[in-house]
Amino acid sequence: MPTRKGEDVATNAGQNIAGESLASMRNWTGLVVLAFAVLLIAVDATVLDLALPSVSNALAPSGTQLLWIIDVYSFVIAGLLVTMGALGDRLGRRRLLLLGAFGFGVASMLAAWSTSPEMMIAARVLQGVAGATLMPATLALIRSMFTDSRQRTTAIGVWSAMAGGGAALGPLVGGWLLEHYWWGSVFLINVPVMIVLLIVGPRVIPESTNPEPGKFDVPSAGLSMLAIVPVVYAVKEIAVHGPTITAAGMALGGSAAGVIFVRRQRTLADPMLDLKLFNTKTFTSAIVIDFCAVFALAGVLFFGSQYLQAVLGYSPFSAGLLMFPGAMTSVVASALAPLLIRRWHPGTVLCVGFVASATGAGMLGWLQPDRGAAVFVAGFVLIGIGVGGALTLTSDLIVSAVDENRAGAASAVSETTYELGAALGVAVVGSVVMSIYRRGLDVVATAQSPAAAETISNAVNVAQQLPAPQAEQFMLAATTAFVDGIRVAAAITALLLVAAAYLAARLRLLPAVTNRVE
Repeated sequence: MPTRKGEDVATNAGQNIAGESLASMRNWTGLVVLAFAVLLIAVDATVLDLALPSVSNALAPSGTQLLWIIDVYSFVIAGLLVTMGALGDRLGRRRLLLLGAFGFGVASMLAAWSTSPEMMIAARVLQGVAGATLMPATLALIRSMFTDSRQRTTAIGVWSAMAGGGAALGPLVGGWLLEHYWWGSVFLINVPVMIVLLIVGPRVIPESTNPEPGKFDVPSAGLSMLAIVPVVYAVKEIAVHGPTITAAGMALGGSAAGVIFVRRQRTLADPMLDLKLFNTKTFTSAIVIDFCAVFALAGVLFFGSQYLQAVLGYSPFSAGLLMFPGAMTSVVASALAPLLIRRWHPGTVLCVGFVASATGAGMLGWLQPDRGAAVFVAGFVLIGIGVGGALTLTSDLIVSAVDENRAGAASAVSETTYELGAALGVAVVGSVVMSIYRRGLDVVATAQSPAAAETISNAVNVAQQLPAPQAEQFMLAATTAFVDGIRVAAAITALLLVAAAYLAARLRLLPAVTNRVE
């Protein structure tokens, strides 16, 4: 538009053209602190997997206790995210963040120096509680610290890169630590960063609350846990043992609690979860696309690490190195997404990214029992392209679809989607892989070694105790069956990513982002 002579066309110092305040150096420093906290939380979700043999030797847990050591962290996080997001809106997001950082540091030290399975399980529960306070608080604080739309998208890109890349970097970090230090070191890496957060956080992160939060509803908090935790438990149980009466009962109980929770939110004047958010295509579509991205990433990480170690025989650290390019691609895609949507429509960016990811998932169908590391690396890199970009753009859409006062609740929905996507990705993909794996082993007759049908790692241990000719035949059958399962799982993952690409293209992702970047 032409301007009159002398009219000031420049924006005011510290503001964009829409009058929104630009972030200060203090805000960007605060982002760095928040990003590293998120990185460690994400790493902590996967770093324990490689340490399990050492933990088992040191603490001698039962099979059930070992499963709880692995799973209770994600159970507690998934169940508390909505509650903690609502609490942050009321008590103060920075205050809750600092409390969570302190709790996470203490829990990490308890886990590192655990002397019994019970102590380890308790430490993991405390880690889950603290992690549930940290994750939604970080995203909600970014929403309040970066009011300029472009800067907020960039900041969320950094946040997403740390959250997505951290989960994939877990095996690499864990493998290196286990080769140089004792198993407790995988927990102690959290402590220095949490100390820095406690010292620097109050100086660079502003407090943020909802000025009119309303009454906190305790029954809703309980119902949210009763709805999510049993369902997450059920899908994990099905992944390990197949359909059982216990799993079915937990799933039904969780579903019933979910129905009651939804009905209660519709009647409350100040609901913990504002269901009206789901009436907008922006919010709902972002949730669905985010779920698809995390589902795909979690599933590939589940069978990818086992394929590289148990099938191809790589050490934990070497397997982590092979997964590193894909992890870094996800990080780079997360960081580049804010730049790409300045030139192309967000729907186009997401669609192209998911097409690349679907292609990468399809490539994993070419994996072989005796070779395929290069194919896996290439496929995982392509998967990282779409997943990394999606985590940034969908997170931005979710928190931008609400006003700042409800940012904590919206962030909690985003994080709950992440946790459920991860749990279901492992459960569904794991069930497919293991079902085909067990059926393949049955053909070769392994009645004398039932443990081999539980996991491919058990099959490797069984083969090491057999005579050479028999061991070779046994391992060929086991690895072939496992790779057959991967191929089917890869096809399912590719189809899901194609569906996500179609959704992104059809909706042309959402006016909230389009208006900001034009």
